[in-house]
Amino acid sequence: MAEERGMFVVHQTVGSVLCCKCGIPMAPNAANMCVKCLRSEVDITEGLQKHVIIIHCPECDSYLQPPRTWLKAQLESKELLTFCVKRLKNLNKVRLVHAEFLWTEPHSKRIKVKLRVQKEVLNGAILEQAYTVEYVVQDQMCESCTRVQANPDQWVAAVQLRQHVSHRRTFFYLEQLILKHDAAVRAIRIKQMDQGIDFFFGNRSHAVKFVEFLGKVTPIRSRHDKQLVSHDPKSNNYNYKFTFSVEICPICREDLICLPPKVAVSLGNLGPLVICTKVSNNIALLDPFTLRNCFLDADQYWRSSFKSLLSCKQLVEYIVLDVELVSSEINIGGSKYVLADAQVARVSDFGKNDTIFSVRTHLGHLLNPGDYALGYDLYGANSNDIELDKYKGLTIPDAILIKKSYEEKRQRKRGKPRAWKLKSLSMEVDNTTAKGRMEEEKMDSEYEQFLRDLEENPEMRFNISLYRNKEYQPSEMASMTDGEDLPSVPLEELLGDLDLSDEEDGESSMRE
Repeated sequence: MAEERGMFVVHQTVGSVLCCKCGIPMAPNAANMCVKCLRSEVDITEGLQKHVIIIHCPECDSYLQPPRTWLKAQLESKELLTFCVKRLKNLNKVRLVHAEFLWTEPHSKRIKVKLRVQKEVLNGAILEQAYTVEYVVQDQMCESCTRVQANPDQWVAAVQLRQHVSHRRTFFYLEQLILKHDAAVRAIRIKQMDQGIDFFFGNRSHAVKFVEFLGKVTPIRSRHDKQLVSHDPKSNNYNYKFTFSVEICPICREDLICLPPKVAVSLGNLGPLVICTKVSNNIALLDPFTLRNCFLDADQYWRSSFKSLLSCKQLVEYIVLDVELVSSEINIGGSKYVLADAQVARVSDFGKNDTIFSVRTHLGHLLNPGDYALGYDLYGANSNDIELDKYKGLTIPDAILIKKSYEEKRQRKRGKPRAWKLKSLSMEVDNTTAKGRMEEEKMDSEYEQFLRDLEENPEMRFNISLYRNKEYQPSEMASMTDGEDLPSVPLEELLGDLDLSDEEDGESSMRE
């Protein structure tokens, strides 16, 4: 600014002095020595560790943090770098500026870390120096892995997860939640049972943590017992085996429920016929005739438990003949509903009779004349429900529609692979209950239905991880003939699958 106005400005210059050792010009500092001479006189890394031995468990890929803590960390990860820096002694005498890994052969059993430190030397001058620390990795199995190698059945705590329903849809969804949150990463063994899954752990605290996770994602009740295995009266040591029995509530999504009179009154005379729209740590209930809703937590449910009147196995396919909207669109818990009066007929009645049902449904925003819908046939159902008999004078509708059906459109894509896939836990199958061909076909059909639910319901996909299927090759002709109304998973929701980690871990496999 001053030069533009024509004013004379004195340029400031930094004076230079001669190094007291080698005599070269340099910028003045407190030691009056250049950097090379200062480093030759003072070594700030003196007394710091340059070689360290660390203990590594090759089975679970964890490192020993003395005295007895094992830390799980991958090579060249932030966790391993923090662990390596904390293992150094006398590092508090200097100021750590930067730390990074140096590349070494994976099989060399050596880890090299380059550290850059600063320290005040000679009349307040600050010197910065870099040095390399070499860590020698010695393999030694941790206690839990040693116990597993000696005897795979030598578990300390077992979690027996059960749900008394006729399908395994809940366990398919729960399996994806466990994989996403690594809840069963400490499990020694996982075994698939008839009505549930057994998880075996080498430590009681790991089982307790797993039960706490289950309580956050599903409404459960649990009890635990312990059995004395051995004891040493001289040292007063006792070895127990702990068993946690966890029961998931038998209410599932899309179930039709008849609420007990006391529960209906406590919920503001809701229902009594309601639909379960969502199950997390709460149970979301919806009245399909008035669009009233409520939420039950685990304590409220188990205080006065009830069962479903009809489940997804009894869904019947209807064809929609006419739809007349009754109310405007309502948003309940992130889901949209519109009350409507519809005329429907059972698909199985075509060519046999002309029976038409007039029903009220909450799916007015989805259904159009000519669409197909799945619902419960109360007109032809023979229900022996005790709670339903308690309501005298209750008018039972002929049908209750649950969701829109895409079965006709799916016929065109039958046999074609999906663009996404899921991971699955490596579970052992219980050999005591021999499964025939019918059981395998039943499980495959239930898993296929679970995959269809994921495609139709974005809210279910929000809590799980879907991966790209590399074998999928889309074709232009297929995309034109499949139809635009068929629900599918957007590509932006899919995650890239790492082949390296999958091959090395071996903990989970992929299912399409």
